[in-house]
Amino acid sequence: MKKIFFGLALLVLLAVGAGLNYHLVILDGDIKVLRKASITFSDTIVDARGFNRVKLYTNPALVKAGILDIIK
Repeated sequence: MKKIFFGLALLVLLAVGAGLNYHLVILDGDIKVLRKASITFSDTIVDARGFNRVKLYTNPALVKAGILDIIK
């Protein structure tokens, strides 16, 4: 029982750490992972399929993380 608890706790900590440190950008045919410029939960998963690409160019957190370099 202790092994299961510690295993689940480790998975939760890894998920929280990834959510705080990385953007997951879903594009039309691709998925990009960007390191965040600041530690926050905002914009952890960004759906940029279709016409939502404007959201990428106008979001200061994503621009600071380097989304313009990946898209071009």
